[in-house]
Amino acid sequence: MTSDETKVLVKRFVEATNMRQLDVLDQLIAPNFVRHCQATPQLDIRSREQFKDFLRQDAAVFPDNTLTLTHLLAEGDLAAAWGTYEGTQMGQMGPFPASGKKARVDIGAVLRVENGNVAELWITWDNMTLVAQLGHLPAVPSASG
Repeated sequence: MTSDETKVLVKRFVEATNMRQLDVLDQLIAPNFVRHCQATPQLDIRSREQFKDFLRQDAAVFPDNTLTLTHLLAEGDLAAAWGTYEGTQMGQMGPFPASGKKARVDIGAVLRVENGNVAELWITWDNMTLVAQLGHLPAVPSASG
């Protein structure tokens, strides 16, 4: 795939997840898709179906969640993305009960493409910021005091 084709694929991947079109992911994600995430080490996602299950669980916790890409670069079989994830916590998240609060965090990701499909995803975000915004930790003081 060209770099431009890789960017189109990543944009379609994000759009399908935002629109909860999990069936569309069958056309975009490799069957043996792997997700790496330091922020959620307890999750071991090693297939397209496991990833779709993860997205269902995430939507149960944050039913209005969206990912907005602000930067997208591609070279060869890799794409790098930066964006914002936001959503309102309406369900249990690990040990944290639903807060009804909206959170917004920056995310960074690298995606690897193989045979026209997203085969691997490395994604990260600041969990402390997320949990604090949801009211589960004391708020982080701003730099301005």
